[in-house]
Amino acid sequence: MRVRHALTIPAFPFKPLAFSFTTADEVLQKCNSLNKVKILHQQLTVKGLTTTYPTELPKLVGMYISCDAPSHALAILSRLHPSPSCVFWWNSLIRRAVRLHLLHQALELYHSMQSLGWRPDGYTFPFLLKACGELPSFRRGASLHGVVCILGYVNNVFVGNALVAMYGRCGDLVGARQVFEEMIHSGIADVISWNSIVASYMQSGDSKKAVQMFYWMTTYGEGENRFCPDAVSLVNILPAFASVLACMQGKEAHAYALRTQLIEDLFVGNAIVDMYAKCGLMDDAHKVFDRMQVKDVVSWNAMVTGHSQIGRFEDALGLFQKMREEKIELNVVTWSAVIAGYAQRGHGYEALDVFRQMLVSGSEPNVITLVSLLSGCACVGTVLQGKEIHCYAIKQILNIRNNDPGDEQMVINSLIDMYAKCKAVDLAHKIFDSVDRYNRNVVTWTVMIGGYSQHGEANDALELFSDMLKQNDCKPTMPNAFTISCALMACARLAALRLGRQIHAYVIRNRYESDELFVDNCLIDMYVKSGDLDVARIVFDNMNQTNVVSWTSLMTGYGMHGRGVEALQLFNGMRNSGLPIDGVTFVVVLYACSHSGLVDQGLNYFDAMTREFGIVPGVEHYACMVDLLGRAGQLEKAMELIRGMPMEPSPIVWVALLGSCRVHTNVELGEYASRKLLEIGCENDGTYTLLSNIYANASRWKDVARIRYSMKGSGIKKRPGCSWVQGKTGTATFYVGDKTHPLSEEIYMILADLIHRIKAIGYVPDTSFALHDVDDEEKGDLLVEHSEKLALAYGILTTAPGVAIRITKNLRVCGDCHTAIIYISKIIEHEIILRDSSRFHHFKDGCCSCKGYW
Repeated sequence: MRVRHALTIPAFPFKPLAFSFTTADEVLQKCNSLNKVKILHQQLTVKGLTTTYPTELPKLVGMYISCDAPSHALAILSRLHPSPSCVFWWNSLIRRAVRLHLLHQALELYHSMQSLGWRPDGYTFPFLLKACGELPSFRRGASLHGVVCILGYVNNVFVGNALVAMYGRCGDLVGARQVFEEMIHSGIADVISWNSIVASYMQSGDSKKAVQMFYWMTTYGEGENRFCPDAVSLVNILPAFASVLACMQGKEAHAYALRTQLIEDLFVGNAIVDMYAKCGLMDDAHKVFDRMQVKDVVSWNAMVTGHSQIGRFEDALGLFQKMREEKIELNVVTWSAVIAGYAQRGHGYEALDVFRQMLVSGSEPNVITLVSLLSGCACVGTVLQGKEIHCYAIKQILNIRNNDPGDEQMVINSLIDMYAKCKAVDLAHKIFDSVDRYNRNVVTWTVMIGGYSQHGEANDALELFSDMLKQNDCKPTMPNAFTISCALMACARLAALRLGRQIHAYVIRNRYESDELFVDNCLIDMYVKSGDLDVARIVFDNMNQTNVVSWTSLMTGYGMHGRGVEALQLFNGMRNSGLPIDGVTFVVVLYACSHSGLVDQGLNYFDAMTREFGIVPGVEHYACMVDLLGRAGQLEKAMELIRGMPMEPSPIVWVALLGSCRVHTNVELGEYASRKLLEIGCENDGTYTLLSNIYANASRWKDVARIRYSMKGSGIKKRPGCSWVQGKTGTATFYVGDKTHPLSEEIYMILADLIHRIKAIGYVPDTSFALHDVDDEEKGDLLVEHSEKLALAYGILTTAPGVAIRITKNLRVCGDCHTAIIYISKIIEHEIILRDSSRFHHFKDGCCSCKGYW
């Protein structure tokens, strides 16, 4: 109660009037808490002094605002008569709401102000426009712009700058640019105006335009009227230089900061370090970082992130440890950079360990953290930990009110990608389906299409790609270069040439200039694996730019199609172009020699690897050489090469030897190779099938039965042979003895006629390929029903004369079928292009492109 007595108004001798004002001012100044202000307000009201001395009321408004009681301040303002001098208090309330990010409340205050007859001034609109930009609300911002024009504040530089910023944040760059140019024309623009328009372009992701505007700023005007960039200008433009990798322009900005001493500004210093780091110039970044007298966690984060992004992860980890040693508070950016670094290097478990440390430290993960962590889970295929991160995302980010929809979509896309790469494609598709079509962006579609393409569901991938382009209730999503590459990958897996050509036509209509090289490389791969090598060469020859992938993709194609000489010519062209030759290139070269029987050339290139190029042969190179010698029948030399290997032979080496033993019926060596495969745990249907074929060729039927019994005991099932062929209306699939197709009767009639005709010109069924202990006549009947023969008969039935028939088989083509198709190619008007699990066979006029090396 002593406080109440100390503030009692009757103690004031309100005569004369001037004395009462002075006393009231003194009391007002002593009211330093909300309770005291309320008591004073009460006493003034009780004594009727609020009407006698109305000038005291605005002071009460200010006191309520300073005591953070806006509702009391608003109650007084609502009863005041509108006057220009008191608009200041409305501005104060609006500014407070914007500062506290109570953006809707700021706009409601403006509407209350208008409804009570108050007229906003030039200081009101910048706060309101800032609220519209941060919401963002283009409609409200444009409405305020209209009021600005009506009230005559268009030439107010503060209002103009706020309008530029508002339009930029709302994504209306045309409106922002129009207001800016009107300010330039009227001569009221200042440095903040230029900074605002540059920031607008940066926020929209148009770094090139931001750079153009910055250089216009530095050249606009003459003498004293020329604008000089300030600290904000540099902080705005340096990220733009980094995003377009304009390191020379970045160095110019650095030099300007040194001349003007703006380098001493912490924000400028951090921006320069970040610019060098994002341009990959970590040595320059280190120099700036070391010379900074004041550093904060942002400075350190720029260095850690920079090292991580260019692959110098050991340096990034060293800085991270140094931050911990120096007790620098780690924030979410620091932790995320280290997690991302581990994920990029394929160390998913280490990324998870750092994430656990992050949670223990009390730091809250953000969207970038979770996206990086999910990438780490994907790279090691740990779906269990991926599910744990999914649960965390549901609790902390997904379906939370007021969350940024863009952030949510990033996490959802990463979840789809993680599940797809962990081979849980069904879970990935469930998440994909849970996203409303209208909310799916190009990344959402791409990760799902890519998941199907990479894990053998190529048909689903192409169906989804087609669905993506459909015009449904909402506008179709335009695929980007990565989407196109995933679709082309699916076409390559299926050898779906027709669909691949359609996608190629789409690429031509919608040029992907920034990613042209990437898309062209995928087109080469698609045409190569779909059997149209000549078009692949045309794509290659018309490329504006090539890289190592372009050359090796086409070389691989020549090898797959048995055109080894052309592959070696291309290799020489690659050498002459100055592109680096590495171990992968030599794998392709040796593969091409192997599939074309170029034994001497293969041996020479294998020797030249170390002698001329300094490349140490790896296990893949030895496997190619074993395959090369084995296909040529030089099995003993192949075995000598294996014995001389400086490393333990891997499964691919023994599989290459086992396949050669199958071709040349070497039972003893085949048994040895199969034992080695079983010793190293390579127990699959391919190993057993090859050995069973070897025994069958040697008529060792008891051993064939023993192999089948072993497979049954181990739970291993032989993959059924399957062939598919492209018809007029789609692709038809056939299995051994398949009679499910609607045209089965016609197919078997055509096939019987073909077999009868080719027998007349010398074809004799090779019954060793009928792996059953039955008589030769019955074996011949079994051979007729092989899937590749059925596919060929369907192709002849549905394909116009002269058009190539394209067949794909999931396993290696049967030897008897290979011989039969050579004979059939003599009597039909089609080229037959058959792709099996090993290579391509082009049958025409009684010849095959493999020349027996298959």
